[in-house]
Amino acid sequence: MKVDQLREFQVNNTLVFETLGKPEKEREFSLSSLKRWGFDLVFGKKDGQQTFFTTQKDKDQTGEGSTFEIQELFESMPKNKKVFARIEMNQGKAYLVADLREKKDNIEILRIPAGSILLAFLKKHKCWNVIEALRSLGTAAELRKQRGQEGRPVSYNKLPAFCKKFLKDAKKIEKDTGFGRISLAFFGKNKDGDPRFLLTWFLPTISLFEIDLAEKIDKELELFD
Repeated sequence: MKVDQLREFQVNNTLVFETLGKPEKEREFSLSSLKRWGFDLVFGKKDGQQTFFTTQKDKDQTGEGSTFEIQELFESMPKNKKVFARIEMNQGKAYLVADLREKKDNIEILRIPAGSILLAFLKKHKCWNVIEALRSLGTAAELRKQRGQEGRPVSYNKLPAFCKKFLKDAKKIEKDTGFGRISLAFFGKNKDGDPRFLLTWFLPTISLFEIDLAEKIDKELELFD
């Protein structure tokens, strides 16, 4: 079969499942989540001004000419305050940005490239399947799994049980995040009985920083090992 013929068949038969909506940009997190990412919440002086900020665990606090003086390290959330984190894009690169809020008052406490922090977080919690599948980060994260030679995708009714289970469980995850897009082409099995497939899954990047969601996503991707 010629390449253009194969592509036409794949485009027309690859299964796509979408949870419509914009990728979740912001999510409320607990102080324990901040610590899981490797940061402490502190109060002190930054460039001589009293404020809240974060310090990275086991590292000296530095900051492009800024000076820091730590006066208090928090083990519980300061009264009436909440942490919200989001993904911001700058010149094609994703940044994790966190704010400490109390009503209309908002203090930015963290701004750092998202990729390295996310991978360190996933490694710490042994989410190896997510790490292996992660391909790119924007407001949405691209997860990709592939095995074997491409061919003609089978219909939904001919999918093996593990694929149908994945699709069912993934829908529940996307209900939480409010956004998701799955593209699944299952090509059957090779002569040794190993499944052949191409899976891509887009989810809000910020959702991967939530430990419960990250572990659920990791468990689902394990079905394709």
